[in-house]
Amino acid sequence: MGSPIGTRISTIFIPVSDVTKARDWYCDLLGVPADGEIVHGHIYVISLDNVNLVLDSKIFEKFKCDGMPRFHFDTLDIEAAYEYAVSKVVNILTEIENGHWFNISDPDGNVLMICQC
Repeated sequence: MGSPIGTRISTIFIPVSDVTKARDWYCDLLGVPADGEIVHGHIYVISLDNVNLVLDSKIFEKFKCDGMPRFHFDTLDIEAAYEYAVSKVVNILTEIENGHWFNISDPDGNVLMICQC
């Protein structure tokens, strides 16, 4: 008998200290409109192609940043993605490594990877 737990990940929670500032930062980085509603005063959902990013300020106090990427965003052009991140004055944590990835952090210290796939 197979597992009743699906293999699709539909949502990633990101702890943030200020949901409004985080919404603006992530929407600007991703080039998507920040036109959704902040729900319950602490949640903002960014719907992407195959996953929802849930920015949640209620869980921030329990969050402990360990310096590891929480996930990665795909890119078809790592050089262009790197230059774009630099132009956005994003906190760049690494140069392009092995020709296909680099790490950045959001204003709350969440480490994110950008990876050419």
